[in-house]
Amino acid sequence: MIVFDLLCKDAGHVFEIWFGSSADYEEQRARGLVVCPYCGSGDVDKAVMAPNVAAKGNRRGETLPAAPSPAAAGATNIPPPQEFKAMVAKLAEVQAKMLEGSEYVGAKFAEEARSMHHGEQEARTIHGQTTAAEAQALMEEGLPVAPLPLPFRPPESSN
Repeated sequence: MIVFDLLCKDAGHVFEIWFGSSADYEEQRARGLVVCPYCGSGDVDKAVMAPNVAAKGNRRGETLPAAPSPAAAGATNIPPPQEFKAMVAKLAEVQAKMLEGSEYVGAKFAEEARSMHHGEQEARTIHGQTTAAEAQALMEEGLPVAPLPLPFRPPESSN
């Protein structure tokens, strides 16, 4: 897993998201799945991040000045980082609960959802992958679909 600080170019929000790899980030961004959790904008990019480098043995007593908070930079309604991380952790718990008993159907999501909607197969709870355009088409057809709030790692890609 890798964590990226992302920047909402529309409103200047900075937020943290975990991905399976840099390639996962690029693929999800290309598919329009990476959005600002504050305003929903899809115009996001990697923010400048300071590397997490251990201090030299002879420098442990030094402290660096704290970076300005988003609130100090003029942003409003942004929780402190620890509170935001706790909210994302809670969201991950909720998503895991939502997926209990749900069948992963991968790229066949739209096909399976339509088949159940038209009564061609028994209804069941499913989750999978589809494009943003296909998801929109499903919603316009009256199918109850919604994106998962957090990135999802398909079962076949887990160790």
